[in-house]
Amino acid sequence: MIDAVDRAGGTGRLPAAFLTPGSSSFTEFLGAHAAHLLPGSRPLPAGSLPELPHGTTIVALTFKGGVVMAGDRRATMGSLIAHREIEKVYPADEYSCIGIAGTAGIAVELVRLFQVELEHYEKIEGALLSLDGKANRLSTMIRNNLTLAMQGLAVVPVFGGYDLDRGVGRIFSYDVTGGRYEEHDHHSVGSGSVFARGSLKKRWRWGLDSSEAVAVAVEALFDAADDDSATGGPDQTRRIYPVVAAVTDAGYVRVSEDEVAAAADAVTPRREEVDAR
Repeated sequence: MIDAVDRAGGTGRLPAAFLTPGSSSFTEFLGAHAAHLLPGSRPLPAGSLPELPHGTTIVALTFKGGVVMAGDRRATMGSLIAHREIEKVYPADEYSCIGIAGTAGIAVELVRLFQVELEHYEKIEGALLSLDGKANRLSTMIRNNLTLAMQGLAVVPVFGGYDLDRGVGRIFSYDVTGGRYEEHDHHSVGSGSVFARGSLKKRWRWGLDSSEAVAVAVEALFDAADDDSATGGPDQTRRIYPVVAAVTDAGYVRVSEDEVAAAADAVTPRREEVDAR
């Protein structure tokens, strides 16, 4: 913003681009007037990429009244644990959430840009973008990051929210090219997704309430951590628990750590009993 004001002749006035009616998309505006600020428009220096923190695993499932999304807290750099308390689930706006998997730094930047994108639309149009519209906007932003993805800096999020028009929770997955796919009932992404998905298939059922959905999500992350070294299960010694969020007609709510801890504690005795056999 300071650079833009300086270019306006030092008068302190905003440049004409800021005052000209245009698209309700902040990403399109930024691409037209300061494309170098977009993640996918930054050229990488020559040479091989160093090891960078990567985040996994994210699970999402619908329940009667909305959607629950949960992410483990571990970030890895190759065989090393880069961070034990990274957050991978964020509010996108009042009625949606996004979970990140892939290159952590680029993923967090993408989330922040997506949050601004939705807020910008709401301010320009005076109304919330539909859930399908939000999912499509995110698809475009992922596609714009394709150049970086092809160089090893991929971001593969999962998006979910409460559809105010249909009155249900919905989940969307993506590939690195920006392909958008609606998932039914549940989904998972990240290195532990195969194991988490198997757990979700066994535990998910019609008619789950929000507390039951939280318990299913936490157990799925437990199962993923059992077989995937990049996924961090609930760490009861350090009291590091997954980030879990629920989105309903009342909006986005981050599930309290006490409730997540209780769900994790409920899983432990069953696992100890199995191990004892």
